[in-house]
Formats: sequence, C-alpha cells, structure tokens
Amino acid sequence: MRKVFLFIGLCLLFLNVSAQVEDTTSDLQSIQKTLNLYIVGQSTSDSVMVGQSFHDSWQLKLFRDNEFIVVPKSKYLVGYKKRDTKPDNWSGRIVFIDISHDIAIAKVEISTPSLLFTDYFNLLKINQDWLIVDKVSTRIPHKKVEAPAAKS
Repeated sequence: MRKVFLFIGLCLLFLNVSAQVEDTTSDLQSIQKTLNLYIVGQSTSDSVMVGQSFHDSWQLKLFRDNEFIVVPKSKYLVGYKKRDTKPDNWSGRIVFIDISHDIAIAKVEISTPSLLFTDYFNLLKINQDWLIVDKVSTRIPHKKVEAPAAKS
C-alpha cells in the first residue's frame, strides 16, 4: 500500500512540475511580446503602441541633475511624433527577464546614435496579460574611441 501512495504522490508531483514549466514558457513569451511592443513603439515613436505595454498606473522614475523625478503615463506619452521606420543606428534589445509567479522584472537596452538607455521594468500579470507597471531608467553617452593615427 505504501508503494501505491508513493507512486501516486510522485506522479502528482511530476504533473505539477510539468504544468509549471508550460506556464513559465507561456508567461515568458507574453512578457517578451509586451516588451517588444514597447521597443518597437519607441523605435517608431508610436505613443499608442508604447502605451499599450503599460498599465494605467505606470510611472517612470529617474534621478537626473540631483533631482528624483517621477513621470506618470499621461505625461510620458505626450510629444511623440510617429515615424514609419526606426532611425538608422537605433537598436533595442531585451537583456533579461526574471519571472516569479505573477510578477516579473526585465532589463531593456535602447541604443541611439549618441546615447545608451538602460531601462528596468516591473511587470504584473493582470487577467492573463503581462503589463509594465513601473520603469526606472538611466542613460549614458556612447563611448567614442579614436583609432590611433597611422605611422608614416
């Protein structure tokens, strides 16, 4: 009888683990979709697309010029001028995603000709959809490296 209970217990354990792996894969794909919506929206300056990746309570937080700044979604999405294609020398990428049940964090880098933006996002799973609820961001100028002069 003990062997039967042990067998049933192990079967239930493996079924549960298998279901969690499938959920994590689905969640990862959904988070990537949300982050790519943000990245593509930024590349074409599409405020509607960017806004769709954010929860209504979304805020940007940053520290610049010795001041802590909080920008709500409504102010952040103002001033976009939509373009058909992304600019030359512009790229965006997802660096990492870490998921814990119904919350996640992600790091995204956006490179423009002069600046590298690093964004960290907090995401929540709300009604089966993953949305960005907060963003902290920093930017730095790209390092310019001069090639040594050729010797004559």
